[in-house]
Parts: sequence; C-alpha cells; structure tokens
Amino acid sequence: MKDKVAYITGGTKGIGFGIAEILLKNGVSVAFSGRKKEDVEKAEKDLQQYSDNVLGIVSDVRSLESEEKAVQTTIDRFGKLNFVIANAGLGVFKPVDELTSEEWNSMIETNLTGVFHTLKATVPELKKTEGYYITISSLAGTNFFENGAGYNASKFGVVGFTQAVMIDLRKYNIKSTVIMPGSVATHFNGNIPSEKDSWKIQPEDMGNLVLDILKMNPRVLPSKIEFRATKPKS
Repeated sequence: MKDKVAYITGGTKGIGFGIAEILLKNGVSVAFSGRKKEDVEKAEKDLQQYSDNVLGIVSDVRSLESEEKAVQTTIDRFGKLNFVIANAGLGVFKPVDELTSEEWNSMIETNLTGVFHTLKATVPELKKTEGYYITISSLAGTNFFENGAGYNASKFGVVGFTQAVMIDLRKYNIKSTVIMPGSVATHFNGNIPSEKDSWKIQPEDMGNLVLDILKMNPRVLPSKIEFRATKPKS
C-alpha cells in the first residue's frame, strides 16, 4: 500500500473521510475532494495527523471539467493514481408526487452522473497503473422504499453502472467493485452521529472494508458487496 495513490470524492466527512483515514494509516497517499472550500480545508487539516501525504481538492462531481482538474492536481502532487473511490452523494426523501425536478436532478447529477464523471476523469490514469475503481452505492440500490424514488433511482443506477464498468474495463486489468452499505453513522440526511448510532456501520468500518478489497489477490474480484449492520435497530 505504501507506494499507492488514492482519489476519493466526497471525502470531507462521513464515509469518504473514514476511507481516507484508514488508507492514510496504511501508507496510501490520498487526494480527496469536496464541494465546499472550508470543509476541504478542515478535513485536510484533520487528516494530516495520520500522514502528510494527503491533499484536499475543491471539486464538484457534477462537472466533468472540475473532476478532470482534480485528477490533474492529484497527478501533479503524487505522480500517479492507483485507486479511485467514487463516494460523493446526497439524498432527498419525500413522496414522488412532492419531489421537485430540482431535487430529482440534484440526486441524479451528483449520485449517478457524478460517478460517471469521476470515472471518465480517472480512467486514463487507471489504465496506466492497472488500478481499482470503487463506487459507494447503498442497499437502496437494490431495496426500494417509500419516499425513496429519486434516491433509489440514482443508487440502482450506480449498481448497474459499476457492474457494466467491470466488464468494459477488465481488459485493461482495471478492477471495479460497488459497495452497498446499509445504515452508516454519518451526517447524511441531517443526522448528527451520537451514541444512538453505535449499532450502525461506522465510517472506519467502510474504510477497513475498502482496504481489505484493495489488498485481495489480483485473481479475485468481489464485484458487488452488500454491507450491513449485524443487528439493525428494531
């Protein structure tokens, strides 16, 4: 892991931050992105306690140009790119007849189109390193639920997209995995993590899962992973 470089979208907090933390602790150089400059600066400072080989970048996955600039900034700093974790996402939960077109577009553009932009921006580098592309979907990518029409659509899309990417890119020895977590103790959807979330998957659990995937023998590929809390809160 010590000569590897990762790029993580949505890395300023929650799952992305947890993945960055674990990778840095294990010797990976990490570039991460977020949309807000103040969030990126704070996360970079917090992550520097684990390694100096960390770089925060302001980027919006809804823009291919923005992602291309983020990747170039990563290459300028670290020289290459081995691992990409497309994690940026958001959710709006309400009945479909109340969901606005703006809310629909915000989820599709961030959760699904953003994943495509991140791949398009990084795949030339991944071809050079025979790298790894990981997307963070959700159990909502296989289980539909009330008030989840827009979110379900975006996350179902991420699952299908990543599975097709696996087939398209394996001829370049690029591996692709989609992770589908259940409830994670993050700030997602206005939650404030606390002791009440102790039963949930923790961000560091997601980081350790990603690390385990990246360390697997090259001959094997866990292409789709459902990741659940052991005992969901009743």
